[in-house]
Amino acid sequence: MSVNIHIKHAVKRFGKNTIIPDLSLEVQEGEFFTLLGPSGCGKTTLLRMIAGFNTIEGGDFHFNDRRINDLDPAKRNIGMVFQNYAIFPHLTVRKNVAFGLKNKKFPKEQIDGLTEDFMKLVHVDEYADRIPERLSGGQQQRVALARALVISPDVLLMDEPLSNLDAKLRVEMRGVIKKIHSDVGITTIYVTHDQEEAMAVSDRIAVMNAGVIQHIGKPKHVYLRPANVFVANFIGRTNMLEARLEMKDGKAFLRLADGFDIQMDGIRPECMETQDVQVSIRPEEFVLYEGEEPGLDGTVTDHTFLGLNTHYNVLLPTGDEVEIIQESSLQSNIGKEMKVSLQVKREKINIFTADGSENILLGVENDKKD
Repeated sequence: MSVNIHIKHAVKRFGKNTIIPDLSLEVQEGEFFTLLGPSGCGKTTLLRMIAGFNTIEGGDFHFNDRRINDLDPAKRNIGMVFQNYAIFPHLTVRKNVAFGLKNKKFPKEQIDGLTEDFMKLVHVDEYADRIPERLSGGQQQRVALARALVISPDVLLMDEPLSNLDAKLRVEMRGVIKKIHSDVGITTIYVTHDQEEAMAVSDRIAVMNAGVIQHIGKPKHVYLRPANVFVANFIGRTNMLEARLEMKDGKAFLRLADGFDIQMDGIRPECMETQDVQVSIRPEEFVLYEGEEPGLDGTVTDHTFLGLNTHYNVLLPTGDEVEIIQESSLQSNIGKEMKVSLQVKREKINIFTADGSENILLGVENDKKD
C-alpha cells in the first residue's frame, strides 16, 4: 500500500553544522516527488532521514498517521535505489530480485512468481541467469529497481539513480522509471541535481538550497513562474538583468537598458509601486531582429547553429551579455558583430524584487510549507 508522507519542522545536524534548519513538506499518496538542488543542499540527507539511515535532530516524520522517527529502517517498508546500483555482484539477476522476498520469508512459489513478474516489468527477464558484471549500467539499474519494487514497499526512495549512466541511457531510463511508476503507483521520492531529469519524471518538484526549500510545485509552474531568483537560475537557463519598475497613470512599465520600456500586466497589486527589480528572461523569451527595429539594441558576439535552433550571444549597451535561442531559418543572416534589436515575450518573463527573494508577478504557485 502507498502512503502519504508528512514532514514537519525537520532538523538535521552533523556536529555543530546544521544541514537542515527547519523543513516541512507533504508528499501525497502515489505521487512522484523530486528533491532537486545543487550538491550539498541537503536533499540526500533528507532522503536518508526518511529511510532511517540518518538520525533526526528535530521535527516529526509520518507515513500516514504513523510517526516513524524512531522506527527501525527495516520496519518502514521502503524500497531504496542507490546511485551505485548496490546489487550483489555474486548473485544472478533472478537471485538479486528475489533477495528481499527471501528475507521476508515469502513462500517459494510466491517468490518465484513475483520475481518473474518484476523482472518482466523492468525488461530484464531475458538476463535472469546473468551476473551483474555481464550487464550494462542501465540493465543493472533496472535490476536494482525491480529488487526495490518486488517487496511491495509503501515508499520508494531513489538517490541520484541515473547519475552514473551516459546521456542516452539516462534519457531512456527516466522514461522507464516514469512508466513503471505509472504502472505501480507507489509513493516515490526521487533525488537529483539534474533539472531536465526532474522535470521529465516528476509530479511535483521541491527545489532546495542550503537545507531550505525554495519552491514546491508542478514542473511547469516551477519553470514558468519561479518563486525567486535562485529557482529561476537553477531551473533551466536564464538571463538575469537589473531593471526598474515604474508606474505611469496606474500602469506598470518595466524599464530595461537604454530607456527601453515594456508595459507589464500581471504585477501583484501590493507590488504596484516604483522600485528596482531583477528580471529573468530565458533565452527562448527573446525575439531577435536584424538591424534597427524598435527594441533593445545589441551586438552579436557569437552564434552557434545547433540544427533546430541557433544560439546567439548578444552584448547590450549596459555591458551585460545575454543568451538568445531562436528557431533556425535559411532566411536569417544574423552573424557575428552584427547590430540587432531585441524584443521580449512579456507574458513569459519573470520579475523579482531587487534582492531576488520574491517573484512579484501573479500566478506563482508554491506549495512550500512554513
